[in-house]
Amino acid sequence: MKALIVDDNDIARMTLAHLAKQIPGLTIVREYSSAVEAYLHLQNDPVDMLFLDIEMPEMTGIELTRNLSGRDTIIIFTSSKKEYALEAFELNIADYLLKPVTPARFLQAVSKAQAVIESRKENVQVSKDEFLFVRDSNITRRLKLDDIFYAEAMGDYVKFFTREKTYVIHGTMKAAEERLPKDIFIRVHRSYIIAVGKIDTLQDGGIMINGKFIPVADAYRKMLNTRMNIF
Repeated sequence: MKALIVDDNDIARMTLAHLAKQIPGLTIVREYSSAVEAYLHLQNDPVDMLFLDIEMPEMTGIELTRNLSGRDTIIIFTSSKKEYALEAFELNIADYLLKPVTPARFLQAVSKAQAVIESRKENVQVSKDEFLFVRDSNITRRLKLDDIFYAEAMGDYVKFFTREKTYVIHGTMKAAEERLPKDIFIRVHRSYIIAVGKIDTLQDGGIMINGKFIPVADAYRKMLNTRMNIF
């Protein structure tokens, strides 16, 4: 795993670099005191994760994260303040470390990031035969795409709902969205991806699928209406 450390405090960067050296397989590619410099680096040389401070001049860590939206880089925030935590987790970060960072919490955060990386590689795969392969209780099962009604985020897991069963896998909605065919599925909320062909009815603020009300966020409503030819 390749990572960047981005923090305008010299001691904080040195502490994180020291902790990172204790973890096999984790390589700190560069250290930056500026989020702008880190952003420029990532345009040409992506990494797996960022250890990112929040309060920095020119560009904050939260602003950098928003600018990286749509990329696969995993964010682990490091901050001496708790008040940014809610806003940070709304950006689907892996973890939020309070300074001073302890070795145990650092290891826990890296383990979370590693689990996300592995889930992208292994837990959700789509075959050319329109099947989804999910790892369920250490067994890889074949699931027909046509059987899936919707997917729902549940913390560090994603639930796939079919008529007969619910499959729970370790992974992110972003990873699931990337692997589900866009001609069949569409994101309608931070926590939901739905099969367009399974929609029963549309209601104020959401849709019904197989008796389940699913909210549609304003950010996704126009895309859904366009997809369904609703004007």
